[in-house]
Amino acid sequence: MDTTSTEILPFRIDVAEADLDDLNLRLARTRWPDELPGVGWSYGVPTTYLRGLAEYWRDSYDWRASETQLNRFPQFTTTIDGQNIHFLHVRSPEPNALPLLMTHGWPGSVVEFLRVIGPLTDPRAHGGDPADAFDVIVPSMPGFGFSGPTHERGWDMARIARAWVQLMARLGYERYGAHGTDTGAVISPMVGCIDAEHVVGVHVNGSLGFPSGDPAELEGLTDAEQARLAGMRRQMQDGVGYAMIQSTRPQTLGFGLADSPAGQLAWIVEKFKEWTDPAAELPEDAVDIDQLLTNVSVYWLTNTATSAARLYREGQVSWGQAAERSEVPSGVAVFPGDVGIRRIAERDNNVVHWSEFDRGGHFPAMEAPDLLVGDLRTFFRGIR
Repeated sequence: MDTTSTEILPFRIDVAEADLDDLNLRLARTRWPDELPGVGWSYGVPTTYLRGLAEYWRDSYDWRASETQLNRFPQFTTTIDGQNIHFLHVRSPEPNALPLLMTHGWPGSVVEFLRVIGPLTDPRAHGGDPADAFDVIVPSMPGFGFSGPTHERGWDMARIARAWVQLMARLGYERYGAHGTDTGAVISPMVGCIDAEHVVGVHVNGSLGFPSGDPAELEGLTDAEQARLAGMRRQMQDGVGYAMIQSTRPQTLGFGLADSPAGQLAWIVEKFKEWTDPAAELPEDAVDIDQLLTNVSVYWLTNTATSAARLYREGQVSWGQAAERSEVPSGVAVFPGDVGIRRIAERDNNVVHWSEFDRGGHFPAMEAPDLLVGDLRTFFRGIR
């Protein structure tokens, strides 16, 4: 691979049939762990639940249908900073569309945005105003999915943000917006800081920033903000085991994720149980089960679970550090279960738009695509 080339090459997903056969064989031969009676999800993903989901993955889910759906979108690869970068680049039929760079997180992928690409690029065909049209650029983060594994240390979020700036310049865009979810909600503001001359606005769902530790910062919070803060504290006490492992021993974890599709499925589906709309009892009550399995399948079929986990190892040194102040116009969409607190977001960002919703969750492009599309249109309408 020429790591110095700036060429942009067409890309098409074409998974070998032997890889699908291997997946099905491994699922059929899974050695299942025991489980305690009556503990539900409190000890992790229940074996009884996962066996049923794995059976559906093996016998009913159709990767080829999902592959065809993905391949309907123009895809490309290019090399940036020595790393292969895969991305969807869907141009709008509208002549004055605003380019929108959309960044997923972990355990997401480009699959996360499949339900919003059409309404964003072609609002006229989806009951919207053509003046709100976007060209949509959705990269697979380095180490994730079809970008393939990383091959050297140092691919932290800041480096990814710098790579995104290069990508948008390589595509010839002079003005663009950025949206991010999960890790993307950290990377997108970094893109705005690095490329403030060209970024017209940054939109995230969830939160912008976390409490600094100054008690005064948390005085006078609303009841809703107090509830979010309590949720954040519960998450820090009981929900960060995955992050501790990925930020310290991702290689050890990787042996299980690379060898067992059931292990990979459990590792991801637990987060969809914990982070989707709190009103949903099970992950499939919050998101389309086939879309969820397509997301899992991308990790499995590209064997990038280990390199994706390394993002946490690379980024841990910057956890808790103060962010650089950004004056780029910023918008935040807060969905149920999110921890967004406006005054904290405004500490380091020029927040000009704030929305709170009563349905959806951490993966709004999958859970409530209509709300996310509407909020992106509203935010960028005033700054494009």
